[in-house]
Formats: sequence, C-alpha cells, structure tokens
Amino acid sequence: MTTGTAARNRANAFETSPVERILAQGGIVIALVVIAVVGTALMEPRFLNRLNITNLLRNVSFLALPSLAQMLVMTTGGFDLSVGAVLAVSSVVTAMIMLVAGPMFPGMDLLVILMALGGAVSVGVAVGLVNGLLIARFGLSPFMVTLAVTSGLMGLALYYTQGIPIYGVLDSFSNGIGRGQVLGLPMVLAIALVVLAAIILLQRRTVLGRHIYAVGSDARSARLSGVPVRRTLVVTYVMASVLAAFAGFLMTSRLGSGQATIGGTLALESIAAAVIGGVSLRGGVGRAEHVFMAALFLTVIANAMNLLQIDSKYQTLMLGAVLIGALSLERLLLRKP
Repeated sequence: MTTGTAARNRANAFETSPVERILAQGGIVIALVVIAVVGTALMEPRFLNRLNITNLLRNVSFLALPSLAQMLVMTTGGFDLSVGAVLAVSSVVTAMIMLVAGPMFPGMDLLVILMALGGAVSVGVAVGLVNGLLIARFGLSPFMVTLAVTSGLMGLALYYTQGIPIYGVLDSFSNGIGRGQVLGLPMVLAIALVVLAAIILLQRRTVLGRHIYAVGSDARSARLSGVPVRRTLVVTYVMASVLAAFAGFLMTSRLGSGQATIGGTLALESIAAAVIGGVSLRGGVGRAEHVFMAALFLTVIANAMNLLQIDSKYQTLMLGAVLIGALSLERLLLRKP
C-alpha cells in the first residue's frame, strides 16, 4: 500500500496544472484571436468586408512565415534578429533576377520565377549558415550575431538600391501568386498553410524536431545523450533564414517590386508572435500552429488600427505593449508556488 501511494504521489508531482494544460493547448492565443475579431467587427463594420478579409489573410501569411522561422530558433534557446533583413534582401534579389532574366528568356515565365526563387533561397541558406556557424561553432551570442548580420545585410541592400524599389517583376508572378487565389483563399495563404503543415510534421514526427526541442531544453544533457547539438543549431538557423527569404520572395509578388526598406519591424513582430503563441524565451517549448494563430492575432490588431485610422506610430507602440503583456502573462501564469 505504501509503495503504491508513493508511486501515485510521484506521478502527481509530474502532472501539469490546469493553467499549463490550457497554455499547451493554445487556449489563450485562440481566445485573443476571437476577442480581436469580434471586437474589431463591432467597432468597425468594414472589417467583415470580403475585400478586407482577403487582404487580412494575405497579410497574415507574410507575418506567419517569419514568425515560424523565429519559433524554430527560439525553441533552441536563441534569437534571430536578421529575419527582416533577410526578407528585404531576398525581395531585392528576386526582383533583380526577374529584371535581368525576364528579357533573356521571353515567354518562359516559370523558368524565370524558379530562378528568382532559387536566388532568394540561396540568400537564406547563406545567411543561415553564417548565423548558425558563428553561434554553434564559436559560441557567440545569437542576439549579437544576428544583430550584426542584420546591420550588414541592410547596409548592403540600401547601398545597392539607394532605397529605390527595383521593378521588372513578372506580371504572371504578381497575378498568379501575389493576387492569385486557390479554392477561394489567397494563394500566399495556401502556401503558408502548406509550410505550416510541414513544420508541424517536422516538430512532431522527425528526429530533427526532437533534437530541436532537446537542445532548447538542455543543450548539455542533449549533447551527453548523443544529440548533435552544433549541427542541429546550424540546420535550425538555416531553415529559419530560408523561411524568411521565402517570405520575401512571396512579398515581392504582392508588392510588384523588390524593396530594401521592408521588414524593418519584422524581428520585433516575429518575436511577439512567437511569445504570444507560447514559445518560451528559455527554449524547449513551441508549437507551430499556436504561433500561426498569434500571427493572425497581430494581423487583426494591425488591420483594426488601420481601419480606425490610428497613426502608424501608435501601432508600433501597441505592438510593444502587446509583447510586454504577453511576457508578463507567461511569467504570472507559469510561476510555480
């Protein structure tokens, strides 16, 4: 009897609290999305306009992809402040390749688009390797490494473009992806949902996904357990940068030009979406579907402020306030007695 009681006590000690179960199931972020949607619809009837909903769904895709990239890195216990810069540079590279290759291969739009995609992905791979190797091989701070890379990338992009958009984007690219629809949904949203499904499978069904969680939970224990910590970090940073570059490729189709000035606040926005979606700043915790919902929440808030004609400066202030609130809520709800 005593042995059975002791066993039950040990099992109870490892049970999660109701609050932790709610957080793990995304209850809070779902509630935030519902409150934001209902509140905005009540305050501004134009919110439910079909055109506005379509634009909102497009915009959430451009935030969700970098946010998922940020989630992967934060799950390992790091940060990637370069997602915005990677997005901007990949946008410039996409437009530049189309501008040059379009006249060289007339009537071969698919080939040109694939070449541009290859260029954008190459940017992501290169930046991710730099970030990952400096952090994993030399033990440098993820914050400082990605901040320095951001500065270098933005300086390079602005020097090349002089802040002027690069035109020459193919009409078929803009019409098919940027403004296209599939099954009534914006094409970019459909693509983002496919990426979301792939990341969910990565997290839950692959060895790499388990390694990412293990490294974020305790890198030393993971190393002693045979997890290739350095390789996992490098691969994670490469995947994050490729996702950000892919978002830049898609955004170019929406803007119709390559712009070095986009993505300035994306690092903050992606971190906010990750934190609101339940990703722990200490690593080891994070689920892709919750981060996607958090990106939807932030997009609804931004859309509501635009409809209500609130100055963009206050939108940035609101984003900071939401991030602080999410951090405080996580701290309060998960505080152990």
